[in-house]
Amino acid sequence: MNSGGGLGGIHHVTAIAGDPQQNVDFYAGLLGLRLIKRTVNFDDPGTYHLYFGDEAGHPGTILTFFPWPGAPRGRHGAGQVTAVSFSVPPGSLAYWEERLRGRDVAFEAKESPFGESILELPDPDGLPLELVADPRAGLGRPWPGAAVPAAQAIRGFHSVSLLEHEHTGTERMLTEVMGLQCAQIVGHRRRYVFGNGGAAAYVDIVGAPDASPAVVAVGTVHHVAWRVASDDAQAAWRRRLLEARVNVTPVRDRQYFHSIYYHEPGGVLFEIATDPPGFAIDETPGTLGTTLRLPPWLEPRRAALEERLPVLRLPSGRG
Repeated sequence: MNSGGGLGGIHHVTAIAGDPQQNVDFYAGLLGLRLIKRTVNFDDPGTYHLYFGDEAGHPGTILTFFPWPGAPRGRHGAGQVTAVSFSVPPGSLAYWEERLRGRDVAFEAKESPFGESILELPDPDGLPLELVADPRAGLGRPWPGAAVPAAQAIRGFHSVSLLEHEHTGTERMLTEVMGLQCAQIVGHRRRYVFGNGGAAAYVDIVGAPDASPAVVAVGTVHHVAWRVASDDAQAAWRRRLLEARVNVTPVRDRQYFHSIYYHEPGGVLFEIATDPPGFAIDETPGTLGTTLRLPPWLEPRRAALEERLPVLRLPSGRG
C-alpha cells in the first residue's frame, strides 16, 4: 500500500463494454483476472459496474467496466487513454500467444519503443490492450483460482498510454502538479514514472497532432485513477489541484474507495482514488464478485435492479 501522501501510481482504469457476459468471459475466462465485484454504476444504477483484478483487488490491478449493451462503438483518438498495458512474467509470452490463438483472438507480437517485448490485442469491444514482458520482481499476487496458471498470470498494470495532440500541457500536469518524472523519450512517445517506479507506475504520452478527437463509448477508456493512501492525503491533493487552478470535483463515495475527478489539459479524465476501504467490506475474500452488491442507498431498489440486470455466469476451470 502507498504509505505516504504522494500519488502511488495507477489505482484503476475504467472502460466501457458492450455485452456484460462477453466482458466476463474475456477478462475472467481468457485473461484470468478475478471478477472481484459485481455492482451497479452508482450514477446509472440500471447498468452493471464490473471490477476485475488480482486475488483481492489490490490497487494497481483493477480494471473496471460499465457495460452498455447495444450502445455504439466509440472512437479511439486524441484526449483519451488508448492503450491499457498489463505486466506479465518475461517468459510467459509464448504461453499467451498459444492461448490467444486457441481462442481465435487476434494479436501482434512486437517490440515497444522502449525495447519491451509485448503482445498487442483488442478485447471483444475493440479496447486496445497490451501484455508486456516485465522482468521486475515482486509484481502482483495472482489469484490461485484463475483460469491462467500463476507462473504466466497477469501481474497488474504496467502502464497506460495517453494519446495527445501535443504533450506540453499534459506533461506540465503530470510533472509540475502530480509529481511524476520524465523517464524516457523515444520519437513521439514520452514515458513518465511515479516515484521510484514499481508496479503500475508508468504513464506514456503519445504525440499525435493529426489524430481525430476521441469519442467515448463502447470499447474505449472512460477514465484512469491514481492511488493515494488515505482520505487525508486525498484532501491534500484536492487542495493542491485547486491551488493549481484545476477544476476538481468534491469527494464522491464509491463504496470501495473515495474519489475526486478532474480533466488534464489534453482532455483525459483523471481520478484520484483512496486505497481503503477496499473490496472486502461487503463480501468475504473468498466470495468476492459472486453476488450483486449494492451500496446502502440503493438497497431499497434491489428487487427492481436484479430484475433488470442480466444474470452473469462465472467461468470455471482452466482452458
